[in-house]
Amino acid sequence: MGRVTARRRASHIRAEHVSERPETLVVEEPLEIRLGGSALTVTMRTPGSDVELAQGFLLTEGVVGGRDDIAAVRYCRGADDDGVNTYNVLDVTLAPGVPLPDVDIRRNFYTTSSCGICGKASLDAVATISRHAPGDDPTTITRETLTTLPATLRAGQKVFASTGGLHGAALFTADGTLLALREDIGRHNAVDKVIGWALEQNRIPLSGTVLLVSGRASFELTQKAVMAGIPVMAAVSAPSSLAVDLAAQSGLTLVAFLRGDSMNIYSRPDRIT
Repeated sequence: MGRVTARRRASHIRAEHVSERPETLVVEEPLEIRLGGSALTVTMRTPGSDVELAQGFLLTEGVVGGRDDIAAVRYCRGADDDGVNTYNVLDVTLAPGVPLPDVDIRRNFYTTSSCGICGKASLDAVATISRHAPGDDPTTITRETLTTLPATLRAGQKVFASTGGLHGAALFTADGTLLALREDIGRHNAVDKVIGWALEQNRIPLSGTVLLVSGRASFELTQKAVMAGIPVMAAVSAPSSLAVDLAAQSGLTLVAFLRGDSMNIYSRPDRIT
């Protein structure tokens, strides 16, 4: 398995003093996800929890709906110049009867914020394909519990503490119990890893849970929460306009600027008590 961190030398400048010293950096490597032996997508990620990443990605893109839709996930041979396996290629075998995605999905996934589909088309795509819409989930969470979650997330980000270069995503119960926490150089990968953990544990749909992300609430992250059936999503930074639109349309409670005892609630405020 690839390393999560690496050491590189840097020139450190402070005032008039210059020194050479090694710095700890987060590793970024490509992961190719194959479906039945055919290349599906390549994502730049931090190695670790790759099976969760692949499974979460397939669920949030609507390819699978639960653990039973996946028969096997295995690393393929992908050797470096020294003949050592890079562990950068994963092949997913779908269960019998689960259809392969349309060929268009191999070129351009419909739900990503960079896919060129915007506005109502994006919202309708998620609403049409999602199997676990959160609108009817009766979950509530107190303001006091919400305000404690960012500290729990930050305390669990061990690699961020040494590199400063990773996003974090964490899944909690409504009473604030931490279920899963993952880090990655890509915020979307961190969320996919958390959702992939839930899929592996047969916890999809994720009713009764809260997803917390360390950065902003983009459309892409919001659609992943909707696809997994998560009723409450919170972010420590700002949301995008399309993320708010999607949350309102799907019945997701979207909280942003969650800092200290302050927060903004953009949709379904009735869940925050």
